[in-house]
Amino acid sequence: MATAIKSDTEIQETVVVEAPHPWDVSVSDIYVEDRWQPIFKEMREKAPINKVVGSAYGDYWNVTTYKAIQHIESLPDLYSSAKGITIITDPENLPEDLDIRLPMFIAMDRPEHTEQRRVIAPAFTPAEMKRMEGDVRRRTAEILDGLPIGERFDWVDRVSIELTTQMLAILFDFPWEDRRKLTEWSDWMGDVENALSVEKRREQLQHIYEAGAYFQRLWDERLEKGEAPDLISRMIHSEMRNMDQFTFMGNLMLLIVGGNDTTRNSMSGCAYGLSQFPEEREKLERNPELIPAAVQEIIRWQTPLAHMRRTVTEDHVMLGHEVKEGDAVILWYISANRDETMFERPDDIWLERPKPGRHLSFGYGIHRCVGARLAELQLRLLLEEMAERRLRVNVIGEPERVSACFVHGYKKMDVELSTY
Repeated sequence: MATAIKSDTEIQETVVVEAPHPWDVSVSDIYVEDRWQPIFKEMREKAPINKVVGSAYGDYWNVTTYKAIQHIESLPDLYSSAKGITIITDPENLPEDLDIRLPMFIAMDRPEHTEQRRVIAPAFTPAEMKRMEGDVRRRTAEILDGLPIGERFDWVDRVSIELTTQMLAILFDFPWEDRRKLTEWSDWMGDVENALSVEKRREQLQHIYEAGAYFQRLWDERLEKGEAPDLISRMIHSEMRNMDQFTFMGNLMLLIVGGNDTTRNSMSGCAYGLSQFPEEREKLERNPELIPAAVQEIIRWQTPLAHMRRTVTEDHVMLGHEVKEGDAVILWYISANRDETMFERPDDIWLERPKPGRHLSFGYGIHRCVGARLAELQLRLLLEEMAERRLRVNVIGEPERVSACFVHGYKKMDVELSTY
């Protein structure tokens, strides 16, 4: 039985808002239009923990500040991941054939979570990062050398997607000529809002089944082969060998979306963010030793996954607010990373920020992103190879943003390269 933490705060009156309301931050329009910042700022100031009722996804709690999210993440027995990690977990009014659950280790509690994560984690150790660094650098250099100087092109497609898709193909030992399928599948899998539409959900499942069938062939081919460092072989030569088809597809979804969206949108956020703060960009160009700090600051500023969900396992007082078993608690990383009590100048990219790596973009506690080191490595090498070539990315106009409240990123970004 989990131990309820009463906390030092006495029971407070909870601010409850009824959708539609500006504090219903599940609405994707606010991210597409890039106007989420003042909404979360208002919540942090007036009611950092509040409850939304009647949203498209049902009732849920907003948790918007850094320390509150850390507190909740540190109590995984009291705040479960097993009912889903996004704001959409139990879509209503879907036909039975579309109400498919795909277990994945990030959406499990202990001990299952620990056992399955232990299989994947060795692929992302410091030693593995060192082993892969030369190859990642070479591929990054090849892509940059193939870009036109002084001509307009889409940074998301030519750089962010291509680099992350190549990396995923290497991690899975996936057929190189089909690697763009990984991008397509990731986009469909990561769009949690598909569950709101029967037609979209049906189309989404078609893509998930296509991915499952493709990976099943790879699994079957490697079943009797020896151990290898790719993720499929790691699963085969572990206790995950006997997982059912739905768990296999669920873990594939996790690894594809996790390996794609975090890095891809951080790379796009790097181009866009530095263009918004030209003085910091010039500082980085003059001082390449700031690149490690820039990596962390860009990941904080972008926050490529806006939220995670936890589900209350027993009635208790959550930091002064009475919550009930089954309540959905949404941890808004995108807000915590702009928390004024933790970050000076939170809305700025500031390369000399003290303690640049203490953001929550990768989560906190037992569910912290298992591939965080790889995302950091890829972004660092991109910045280092750009510095080597003295390349500057000039964003042309406003980018087209992802329409979602979960993945926080970019669909298209026109840029022009120059040198300095």
